[in-house]
Amino acid sequence: MTESLTSLSLPPQFPDHTQLPESDGTFVKNFQEHPQSILLTESIWSVLEGLHPDGQFCVGQDSGIYWRMSDPPERGAEAPDWFYVPNVPPLLNGEMRRSYVLWRELIAPLLILEFASGDGSEERDKTPWTGKFWIYEQVIRPAFYGIYEVSKASVEVYRYVENHFELLPTNDRGHYEVLPMQIELGIWQGTYKNADLPWLRWWDLQGNLLLTGQETAELERQAKEQALEELDQERLKRQQLAEKLRSLTPEQLAALGIDLEALQ
Repeated sequence: MTESLTSLSLPPQFPDHTQLPESDGTFVKNFQEHPQSILLTESIWSVLEGLHPDGQFCVGQDSGIYWRMSDPPERGAEAPDWFYVPNVPPLLNGEMRRSYVLWRELIAPLLILEFASGDGSEERDKTPWTGKFWIYEQVIRPAFYGIYEVSKASVEVYRYVENHFELLPTNDRGHYEVLPMQIELGIWQGTYKNADLPWLRWWDLQGNLLLTGQETAELERQAKEQALEELDQERLKRQQLAEKLRSLTPEQLAALGIDLEALQ
């Protein structure tokens, strides 16, 4: 019987996610990085659940992707700021993943995103075996690779085509279409977690912004308040009209065909 990719047996010299470091000890580059990852994950989650009704997918945020054995082990890993892998179990042996180990899974991420605090040169580095762009393009090979330059509030997305990355064009909305995920990716200016900044965000293919649960609740609250306000305004108008009509004589009301009782 053919073994599944996620249960492939390997010799003991190939460690799994429990035997590899889950951090290289480096600092998060800026305060926006953490909420940016949360925003991407929360707003896309329902879409991913729709794509995977069996729940077989995982999302990594600053989590290691091990692509080769090295000493120390961390040198054989990249830790994208955000990535999504389809058709893999979210848990391994009942535990949350500590990292994503390619030689155990054999399924590449569909999308990898990097948030560049500098000029993006590190994320575009094509130096063999050490450059981040080279490692993603030549070894990890996600279907899509995005580089978000925080200081410029710009993003570019590459698609893996015939053994190399090609820069995708944007659509009429200035967004990048990631069709396997049924979404678009682009820049949104607005307030999230008390910070008014350009944020990397998702839209559906019709151009509708994908909202977080808090944003959806806030829109529902505003809609409810507006409906109540409109109801109050309509009630006030009826009261004002009734008061004006009370100043008319019964004969004048009858001539106008108005039943004052019905306006109460």
